[in-house]
Amino acid sequence: MLNVSRCMSTQHPDNVATPFFADNEILSGNTEVKEAYYVFSQLGCREQMWDSEGKDVDNQVVEKLLSSYTEFFNSTILGKDVFLTYRVPNPTIEKNKGKILLEVLHSIPRAFDSAKLIHKDHAPIFEIILPMTTNELEIRRISTYYEKLVVGQQSKVLIDNDIKVSDWIGEFKPEKINIIPLFENFDSFLNMHKIVEEYLKYCGKGKEYQRVFLARSDPALNYGSVSAVLLAKIARQNLHSVEEKTSIPILPILGVGSAPFRGNLKPTNIDNCPVEYPSVQTFTIQSAFKYDYSFRDVINSIDMMNSSRRRPPLDIDDSRALKLVNTIKETYQKQLYLIADTINSIARFIPSRRARKLHVGLFGYSRSSKGISLPRAITFCASFYSLGLPPELLGLSGLNNKEVEELYGMYINLDKDLKDSLKFLNLENIELISPKLKEDVEKVLSWVDYEPDHKYCAITSKILKNLRSNNLATMKEDIEQAAWMRKFLG
Repeated sequence: MLNVSRCMSTQHPDNVATPFFADNEILSGNTEVKEAYYVFSQLGCREQMWDSEGKDVDNQVVEKLLSSYTEFFNSTILGKDVFLTYRVPNPTIEKNKGKILLEVLHSIPRAFDSAKLIHKDHAPIFEIILPMTTNELEIRRISTYYEKLVVGQQSKVLIDNDIKVSDWIGEFKPEKINIIPLFENFDSFLNMHKIVEEYLKYCGKGKEYQRVFLARSDPALNYGSVSAVLLAKIARQNLHSVEEKTSIPILPILGVGSAPFRGNLKPTNIDNCPVEYPSVQTFTIQSAFKYDYSFRDVINSIDMMNSSRRRPPLDIDDSRALKLVNTIKETYQKQLYLIADTINSIARFIPSRRARKLHVGLFGYSRSSKGISLPRAITFCASFYSLGLPPELLGLSGLNNKEVEELYGMYINLDKDLKDSLKFLNLENIELISPKLKEDVEKVLSWVDYEPDHKYCAITSKILKNLRSNNLATMKEDIEQAAWMRKFLG
């Protein structure tokens, strides 16, 4: 019943196709303002993430939207009917980006002033996302800074016997903002409920709800795709206990993409994620979902998601699930050693889709861990799929028969997600890259029936052959051809 969106459009660059409103395949600047309007007005998606992390931030997006599309926003209230939600840098992780956070916080009252010319007293921006959250102090610092140093400045008198800042500049609204912690690594997933509960002790009074963002791609990249699914289920089950204890609705956001490795949410299978994660309130709608399918399929699927409702989380045995995660994670990270060089070789040919630096994540600025350097999630996925190696298969060979049976009991869509990923399998390529890895993959193949796609195998065989022979003239075009067949880049 709360006015919180079911779908959050994001700027994740996992698309192959270029949207019709863009004049370049690399989206940037005012094109992303057009994208926000398109999402609201045409797709029926009620929320747009505005990524102030990792790119040149445009803090005038509210002014640009309202001035460029005044007729639409006369009848559709920004901050009530549709929402713009900033993602900001986390100064604890990215010290050199900390001032961007302050720029965003100080721009919020200015956006309010712009919006009140159309709709009085509706804050267009009142929630921001804090990535890589690891403790409750990181969340409290932002809300406290905003209340004390942004809004709080209005009561200051700068010169003795002079007027207050609010009499000079005007009032600063909104008086408070909501902070949405985004959790991305192993420890923070397991401690998420403790962090949120501790935060609500200090900042929960009068809260109508608390949103919590669960990453999907970075946990998959670091620990394996199936590990990411199980960690999300453990975390959501623990958050439900906080909801019951505090009587404050905890409304999770899950950051899913179209690739099976990154969540497998696309217009052709919109029941997948709501069935797997019934207690999630908001699912991300990334660029491949929006631009690599027909317009009619996209708007119909978003409409169906908007009309659905969240339900209680599915019960799982936390301790057993965590044991499976640890086994899969260990096997997954060993297997990365076998293929890291090949993945890094092809990653440099993956085309870009957004003019921005990508979110650094908790794997590290160089994406290195235990001696392995790897690209970021979308490039990582695109590299694997382009070689005919679905990354969902990694890590699973470490499970014994009993553990496989347990996994099927916890992961509802496991069979379906594996079948979707196996459309992009090229066993011959895997044998050429690593015979040992092929043995591991064949163990997983015994769990599920699949039919190889010979056309897809052909293009991925060509990609690997040309990569190894240094025949690179058509590499980008071949990678894009394979991506068109998948309907996502990475």
